Amino acid sequence: MRARAKAIEDFAAALRELRKSVGNPPFREMSGRSGAISHTTLHEATKGNRLPSWETTVEFVKACGADPAAYRERWEIANLAVRSASAGVPSNHAGVVAAHPPHELENAVSDVVEGPWPAGETPASPPATGPVSSVPGDRGRFRPARPVVAALAVGAVGVAAVVLVAVTGDRGSGTDGPSVNPPESPSTTRLSAADCPVHPTNPPWSLPAHQGDSAKFIGDITLPDCTHVGPRQTVTKVWRLKNAGTVPWKAYSLHRLDLPQQPDQCQTVSDIPIKDTRPGEMVDIRTDIITPKKPGLCYVRFKMMEGSGQVAFPGGRPLNFQIIVD
Repeated sequence: MRARAKAIEDFAAALRELRKSVGNPPFREMSGRSGAISHTTLHEATKGNRLPSWETTVEFVKACGADPAAYRERWEIANLAVRSASAGVPSNHAGVVAAHPPHELENAVSDVVEGPWPAGETPASPPATGPVSSVPGDRGRFRPARPVVAALAVGAVGVAAVVLVAVTGDRGSGTDGPSVNPPESPSTTRLSAADCPVHPTNPPWSLPAHQGDSAKFIGDITLPDCTHVGPRQTVTKVWRLKNAGTVPWKAYSLHRLDLPQQPDQCQTVSDIPIKDTRPGEMVDIRTDIITPKKPGLCYVRFKMMEGSGQVAFPGGRPLNFQIIVD
């Protein structure tokens, strides 16, 4: 339960810091700006008693003049931590990435994926003030988030983070508590072949679980984005990554979000092991996929987990595959 409480408090702290960065406007004023949510609900979101819904988060962030998309991944990770703790998931799937004070924040490097820094680089400090903004990318896999404000450098709470879905959309729950399949989440919003490829935005910038750790996406060995596959087929996806940092990958894995998966989604194992990989080495990661009987876009996201169960790169985009079932 400590992981659950920390997930909620860390997210509340991020909202408090965002509000502080724009001058601590009264909650009634924020409610007026929103026009869609009460001041008491906005106030409750900052107390750390429970995780606010995604809709509450959106209105809170918008009322502070920031982009809700920049908070989506952080909210998902906190939501999963709450759900995992409530369901009694073992602690190695609910690890916590420690918070770091502003002076320890460091910049991401644009050509590195799922890890902020290439080996040997000394990063600089990001700006110390101002609301966070999202940085859209051109094609989502591991490209890291750009630096965000130091005020929002609250430690990301890590749990397994992958989405294996036949349908998608990056919005969330309509309740103020966790839900297994939030409305308009990736597991409930239908995508078609016309939506491929999906272009996700960057998550909020965050330190890796281990300083110096870094991963680089090399390529799709099989099933490049928007490959057409028949229904009820078993196919194998292979990605190639490089350990671009200074930290050996031992007992690392890929783990998916939005459990349990539904019958009309692509099916795969929950955890994909990654062969132990030394710095500088490349590794092929593979998983079998069983396609659903219904046509649509099967959009799948994975987050890399380090050996103790923490999210290795909370500030990096998830690894994904996108196949069209027809």
